[in-house]
Amino acid sequence: MLKIQKPLFLPFVWLAACGQQAPAQAVPNSVLQIEVQNVVRYNQDVSDVTKFATNPAATLPALARNFYQVIHIGDIVAVNGSPAKGTYITCVRYTNTMLDPDPGEAVADTSTAGISVVSFDILTADGRPIGSLFGMGLSRISPAPGAPSAVMSGNHVIVGGSGAFLGARGYFGQTSLDQAIAIRNASITEDPANRRKNGGGHIAFLMQVIPYVAPQIVTTSSGPAVFHADFSPVNTARPAKSEEVLIVRATGLGPTRPGVDLGQPFPADVFQEVNSPVQVNVNGQPAQVLNAIGWPGTLDTYRLDFQVPDRTVGMTAAIQLTAGFISSTPVSIPVQ
Repeated sequence: MLKIQKPLFLPFVWLAACGQQAPAQAVPNSVLQIEVQNVVRYNQDVSDVTKFATNPAATLPALARNFYQVIHIGDIVAVNGSPAKGTYITCVRYTNTMLDPDPGEAVADTSTAGISVVSFDILTADGRPIGSLFGMGLSRISPAPGAPSAVMSGNHVIVGGSGAFLGARGYFGQTSLDQAIAIRNASITEDPANRRKNGGGHIAFLMQVIPYVAPQIVTTSSGPAVFHADFSPVNTARPAKSEEVLIVRATGLGPTRPGVDLGQPFPADVFQEVNSPVQVNVNGQPAQVLNAIGWPGTLDTYRLDFQVPDRTVGMTAAIQLTAGFISSTPVSIPVQ
């Protein structure tokens, strides 16, 4: 990542003089598709705890009729098509409710497998923690009214998050996948240390995430806070050009490395790099991000340097940020 020399920073009060910050925009929803591989459903089919996780081989479970518990474990391998790492865990208490139940199933007005608690602990492809999403809901049930059309089953809510997803809420369910593999059933006596070797399912979830705070390009009374390399504002008098490096003042990019305590400004002596993956799209085309750092002396304000993609043409260009897979509201700047 390109390092910015300290003299390139102008006092934040100078930037504020370019115009007062406009009221915050409504936080947009973001859609995350999370792919999970090697998913195994460990059935609690024995009561003797000394036998838990002891058999190194793939082990078929003795399935109960109802009221049993299972634990799903899987590896997160992609988010929105980008390689990722992480761990998916679900704990389910089965009730097997049915409108017209067979013996052992529970009669009810809705059909569902049971109630579940779910976690997605998401890392970058090189293993750096991004954040976690936590949910709960009903498994093997029709999607809720208003759910994204790609959701095939499940009615779960996001009850919170941490890291890049602090305070998130929303909805998720299981979606289809071209190379889907059914979750493998196993006995709780199977040793989960061999889960990847023994193999499991390949599934995907579609998450409609409503973040507590989303990335945003700051908007002032004179327009978006987008600047040329000399910190002069991009405007109709001096529009942006193809392949030019621009500077953006943004909020909501989340935690930084090495990090600052809550309520403390970003320091001037140590640059704080944004921890989450950051992307910039210009007219829908990916731009090269050169820096994404906390702006020294400020709270929740970030500096982002990017290069306008080659052959960006037209009177205006739409710029959209993504941090931790959460997207900003696009803003428009003049281009030449």
